[in-house]
Amino acid sequence: MLSDRLSAKRLGDNLRHRAGVDSFEAGEAEDTRMATYIHNQFNSFLLDKVWNDEHYIKLQVRGSTKNKVSILMDGSEETLETPDAYVAYSESGSVSGSPVYVNYGLKKDFEKIQKSVPSLNGTIVIVRTGKITLAEKVANAKEVGAAGVLMFIDPLNYRMMDTLVPFGHAHLGTGDPYTPGFPSFNHTQFPPAESSGLPHIAVQTISSSAAAQLFSKMDGESCFENWKGGILPCKVTTKQESEIMVKLDVNNSMKDRKILNIFGAIQGFEEPDRYVVIGAQRDSWGPGVAKAGTGTAILLELARVISDMVKNGGYKPRRSIIFASWSAGDYGAVGATEWLEGYSAMLHAKAFTYISLDAAVLGGNHVRISASPLLYMLLERVMKGVKDPATSSGKLYDRVGSDWVKAVVPLGLDNAAFPFLAYSGIPVVSFGFYNKDEEYLFLGTKYDTLENLRKIDNLDALLHAAAEVAGQIALRLTHDHELFLDFGRYSEELLAYQEKFLPYVKDVQELGLTLDWLFFARGDFQRAADALRRDIANSDRENKVIRRALNDRIMKVEYDFLSPYLSPKDVPFRHIFFGKGTHTLQSLVEHLQLLKTSKSSVDLNLLKEQLALATWTIKGAANALGGDIWDTDNEF
Repeated sequence: MLSDRLSAKRLGDNLRHRAGVDSFEAGEAEDTRMATYIHNQFNSFLLDKVWNDEHYIKLQVRGSTKNKVSILMDGSEETLETPDAYVAYSESGSVSGSPVYVNYGLKKDFEKIQKSVPSLNGTIVIVRTGKITLAEKVANAKEVGAAGVLMFIDPLNYRMMDTLVPFGHAHLGTGDPYTPGFPSFNHTQFPPAESSGLPHIAVQTISSSAAAQLFSKMDGESCFENWKGGILPCKVTTKQESEIMVKLDVNNSMKDRKILNIFGAIQGFEEPDRYVVIGAQRDSWGPGVAKAGTGTAILLELARVISDMVKNGGYKPRRSIIFASWSAGDYGAVGATEWLEGYSAMLHAKAFTYISLDAAVLGGNHVRISASPLLYMLLERVMKGVKDPATSSGKLYDRVGSDWVKAVVPLGLDNAAFPFLAYSGIPVVSFGFYNKDEEYLFLGTKYDTLENLRKIDNLDALLHAAAEVAGQIALRLTHDHELFLDFGRYSEELLAYQEKFLPYVKDVQELGLTLDWLFFARGDFQRAADALRRDIANSDRENKVIRRALNDRIMKVEYDFLSPYLSPKDVPFRHIFFGKGTHTLQSLVEHLQLLKTSKSSVDLNLLKEQLALATWTIKGAANALGGDIWDTDNEF
């Protein structure tokens, strides 16, 4: 029914609402107009509830004069570029330093360049787009003492687009960075605070033609072979005696803006207080047709179709479906994060999955999947049932293959699904199409237009397939007696980490510590998952009280992997698998690796804390999954 009622024509019509508009910047007129349009559409689809959620946030916008990048040479100043685009949450002011090229700005790139340039203090770091977010590149540059960062789009595959300058933000986090951990309902309620993820160094994006001009002025070492992109000659540094400097003049200014998140809900017939959330970013610095338009088009079509199935097709979902249109996504999932912060006390107990529709179609020859392990099994089943738009007879699963889980992409900070998972402990899935050999580099630029998106072959069919995947996941999650979340999958994820820990058992023992308790906690989780399976198999499926209690144990698994020993204000992303910080299992692995590579660098007290927090977070998750307190078996 879903597949038959989804309309490729309507998806295309929804996309056209962004055509011919230069910008949908958060809180500005076009963003608000689109919010009103979506609100009216939800009402016209006869959704059970339609409402707005207002937030008052601080955004950094371009000042009255454009930012400027200049080259200082032989006592004179030559303007390199004055781009239209800017980087939100950059430090404003004027700064200059010696230029150093650091490839993608990865940690390993900085480690490599520091062998040639021992001190990067006070330099202007040049990086190309890709691999990690701009905010992560800036954080890595700040760590080594850089005074500023310039980023350009590598023209390797886009030689005809050497004027592309992307918009971006430099906040290493999500949400309003001036109310960390708090919802921005009204700034006056909270003491002045700011996120530790603000960089406090100057950041600007430039075109590849400007980057080429800068490289031509640099007279130091040539680039390492694998650092060379589409700009030649590629230089890493300038000579020590050279007087070539780069100057950044950043004139960004802070603005208070009201943003609107728009919601519509189809209420469940048995458990209306349990819901899946389907969301898409609405705002964009430029036209944003691929970045925000595709997701918004799918969001509207799914709301129309599923509502029609309920009103006219006889479909009765047990649980509710909420459709969400977020604002200020371009500034780091601000709208979504502020909603999560505002209602965190109830959301973790009621929202059991978030489906992200952002940037759903950026190409056609490959599938991009980011998801919580709890949703792997469901996603695989759905892909086995959805037609591959590239073939006449095959299914999406035929394209991704049986090893598709190995290709799952970690969620980036710019995806609204990230705070749902890492901040709120809600399982997430983000699904879309892209070109594996060539990124869609128009994202965040003035060229992210309907005309350029239409150059993707089979666009309507790709939109239809992406909508069908998201819709089928939502239907399956809201229809079945048992929540279709694979709670046992985390046993495999924990086992994979245990294998990473095993090489360090003796090294840890030499410190007077042990990994045994961590391994026991993993075993407890495995036994709790097995016990829950038995409880489900032996229960009466028609007993609503028992079924709800079992489903509550299933839906809390993700939340129980948020470390309970950390403040969400200080460490917002507390998930031990997908969060950010020393509490994560990956951070523990990296610390243990130092026992073999640099034993003097090991912080014994931190290692003790990491082992304790990981052990008891996993043990707590096992206890919660296992059921009632009298069912736990714990040795002290």
